[in-house]
Amino acid sequence: MASSGWRISLHGGHSGEFCEHAEGSLRSILEAACRANYAVFGVSEHMPRVEPRYLYATERQKGWTVHTLEQLFEQYALAVRQLAKEFEGRLTVLCGFEIEVVPPDRWVQLVERYRRDYGFDYIVGSVHFVRDGGIDSSVDDPDTRRALRECGGIENLALEYYQAVAEMVRAVRPEVVAHFDLVRLLAHRLGEAHLCETPRVSTAALHALEAVREAGSLLEVNTAGIRKGLGTPYPAAWIVQAAAQMGIPFCISDDSHRPSQVGFGLDAAREHLLQNGVREVHFLTRDHGAIVRAVAAL
Repeated sequence: MASSGWRISLHGGHSGEFCEHAEGSLRSILEAACRANYAVFGVSEHMPRVEPRYLYATERQKGWTVHTLEQLFEQYALAVRQLAKEFEGRLTVLCGFEIEVVPPDRWVQLVERYRRDYGFDYIVGSVHFVRDGGIDSSVDDPDTRRALRECGGIENLALEYYQAVAEMVRAVRPEVVAHFDLVRLLAHRLGEAHLCETPRVSTAALHALEAVREAGSLLEVNTAGIRKGLGTPYPAAWIVQAAAQMGIPFCISDDSHRPSQVGFGLDAAREHLLQNGVREVHFLTRDHGAIVRAVAAL
């Protein structure tokens, strides 16, 4: 039987306290991480979207504003540090945040400022928007539909998505690259999943993987892909194989947004890696106050 030292998540812990589309308190998330026998649990709440056009419809319905998001993020930065100290001895809690690549003209400066001003341990690099349309939103979302029209369909949107991933990785060199093929979810919802694996899109994905390799980032296997009906974690098997051949290190994340999702799909993620030639996972942890990289066998 494999050691359980690989049971580590570096992306997730989104809670209803600080994220409109999550549920439960951050404390309840961390208690669930203890029950799931995590050794290390990285909390990575979403950074604020600082312009009103990026507010989700559900946030607007609740009367949330850009100021609401900024206030909650500041509260999160304080709370996660306090809870990390409280859980010492039971769980190593890392304090991070998941980035956004909007607004296009200043997201890099925002990421750098949040990381510096709040002293976060690490960042999770994500791309959720292409041409200001949410690629993990409903296919009926007006901005998503507009982005698809402007791109000329899902294949071209996927090309722009992978270009954005590569640019994001090169610009901020995140410790973790999240749900690398998130665009696959939108393609699946459109009934056009095959268009995310055309030769053109595959080439763009490989170029983005090269950026990940050059940056030395960890590529996560994210179990939310299973929860959302894709059949496998993110990224797809062929991407895992390609990244492994390139020597890119992997980590595992549950991308949890409520206590019941903490620890979801970990065994499936492990099997996904093993079946595609990966025998170890890399992760971040805390050693005498410093954030260091470590490795665990699967």
